Amino acid sequence: MKISKIVIGTHNHKKKGEIRKILNGISVKLLDLEDFENPPDIIEDGTTFEENASKKALELAKFCKMWVMADDSGLEVDALEKRPGVLSSRYCGTDTSYEEKCLKLLEELKGVSFDKRTARFRCAVALAEPNSLLFVVEASCEGKIDTKPRGTHGFGYDPIFYVAKYKRTLAELEPEVKNQISHRALALKLFREKLKEFI
Repeated sequence: MKISKIVIGTHNHKKKGEIRKILNGISVKLLDLEDFENPPDIIEDGTTFEENASKKALELAKFCKMWVMADDSGLEVDALEKRPGVLSSRYCGTDTSYEEKCLKLLEELKGVSFDKRTARFRCAVALAEPNSLLFVVEASCEGKIDTKPRGTHGFGYDPIFYVAKYKRTLAELEPEVKNQISHRALALKLFREKLKEFI
């Protein structure tokens, strides 16, 4: 069966914007979850990004009765034993802002030298039809945790994620640059290639 439409399985407007920019030009119409009435909130209880992305894609595909793509991503900090990991969006509580989450991370890394503040963003993107998972791709972006938030672009943990090649945080990079090197950009490029098999 050929794909003509795919639902982007997220309510996060900034994430949707990135996905649309990176997948611009594909011969498939991208729909929003908001096009459907009362879509369910999927509980992300997997132990890996791949598990969470797959669960979201499958459950939303069953609900929408259409092909759905969904991602799960997060930050792994080596000095914190890979935390916050899959709990990145729920780190220090679901009701806290990302500004608070960033400050909490910086507090936990107090006294850790810059060379030991290695970290990576990971992203898994899954595509599912109502009855089955079609595929999952995963990519990562290596960096370090800066000593303070910098920059106004991006979202989430971008202001504290330092990319050595550019000597800037992701939030200091122009969106056009970030959308070439970020974990989500790299995963979506793999997704785009894999999608060609179906369209």
